[in-house]
Amino acid sequence: MTTPALRTTRGCPYAPPEQHTRIRDTGTGIARITLASGQVAWALSRHEHVRAMLTDPRFSSDRRNPGYPRFTPQRASTELLRKSIIRMDPPEHGPARKAVVGEFTVRRMAALRPRIQRIVDERIDAMLAGPRPADLVRELALPVPSLVICEQLGVPYRDHDFFQTRSAALLSRALTPEDRRRELTQLRDYLTDLVAAKAAEPADDLLSRRLAQGHDPQDVVALAFLLLVAGHETTANMISLGVVTLLERPAALAALRADPARTLPAIEELLRVYTIAEFANARVAVEDVTIGGVTIRAGDPVVALSNAANHDPAAFDQPDEIRLDRGARNHVAFGFGIHQCLGQNLARMELRIVFDTLIRRIPSLRLVTPADELPYKDDALIYGIHEVPVTWDEPA
Repeated sequence: MTTPALRTTRGCPYAPPEQHTRIRDTGTGIARITLASGQVAWALSRHEHVRAMLTDPRFSSDRRNPGYPRFTPQRASTELLRKSIIRMDPPEHGPARKAVVGEFTVRRMAALRPRIQRIVDERIDAMLAGPRPADLVRELALPVPSLVICEQLGVPYRDHDFFQTRSAALLSRALTPEDRRRELTQLRDYLTDLVAAKAAEPADDLLSRRLAQGHDPQDVVALAFLLLVAGHETTANMISLGVVTLLERPAALAALRADPARTLPAIEELLRVYTIAEFANARVAVEDVTIGGVTIRAGDPVVALSNAANHDPAAFDQPDEIRLDRGARNHVAFGFGIHQCLGQNLARMELRIVFDTLIRRIPSLRLVTPADELPYKDDALIYGIHEVPVTWDEPA
């Protein structure tokens, strides 16, 4: 029997591909699928199985392992970058994560809040002063997390077009091996030069602090690459998707405007519903493991269908309904276990400030293009929207 190809295109922006739902709701919820690389992998689709896999040390995150799942036809150029913390397994992973997790504590995020608020206000000021309609992605969703991560890392914001273009390209499934290597090489070289400059002239930023603590410059480059790409692309996509969802639901929008305490539960629901990095929870078995009655052999690639898991009726009541007051934080949109997203506190704070400020300052904001006609990123490894035209009324 031919193993079916993994489907990655969503029929609905806030629902898993039909194939993933069918796998979840059939038999064990575990199936064999073929990746774009030609690898045959195990697909886990149920919430309990995904969380079990992500906490089991018999599954490895090391992308150098030949069995690690590959979602593009070509193998990633892992030799161009030093191994980063998302590729590490215990015992190597623990000390490496501990060394950087202090940069993302709730306390440090609270200290960043006033600056993030100023950035959001400045971007909304610029949008209001510009022409209508405006592209919410270009004017707000991308600049806010880009500015925040640039300041945190010490990356000159004047270079944001350079890294945004390259990170977007690297997240495209359509990129050729030659183009992927070129984009990766250019971004690596840029960050190598930046880290060398920080070593010569330290500043009050994450990269300078890492160097001052004695970390190898190439390890700092690898960390900068991870945070620069992940630190703006994911949050930018959640901003645009979240705003579209709210604008399509006037009653929910009014409730948030009246009571900002509702924003955080709404953010958790939006994270669950969209699960934009739905294939990030991939592993390779390093020992034989039995999950859900299925034995996965050592060396087998394993893919978590995280969006299906986040719509699992065994974990969430009526999961296909968007309930902005649900507030469930047991979703796997940020992963689970030791590799749970480092920047989740920052992402939540950015989303909360953007949503609260936008709906307060532009109460007449509305979509120009219906939500179902927007250009969604079905071609990217991180789900989102390419462009969101919006308009608003002049103040009376």
